[in-house]
Amino acid sequence: MNNEQLHGKWMQVRGEAKRRWGKLTDDDLTAVEGNYDKLLGKIQERHGESRAEVKKWMDSLKT
Repeated sequence: MNNEQLHGKWMQVRGEAKRRWGKLTDDDLTAVEGNYDKLLGKIQERHGESRAEVKKWMDSLKT
């Protein structure tokens, strides 16, 4: 996967995260900028979702 593909995938994840967890801001997503663990933590912090539930959702985006 090249840099352009990675950037495109991250933009998809950003959009989906904002759609599903509306309390996430652009600043939140910029701060985690592709860091899987930081994104998990930010979603947990803002929404109180379990780590397992957030991880399940993120894993579903890999396909």
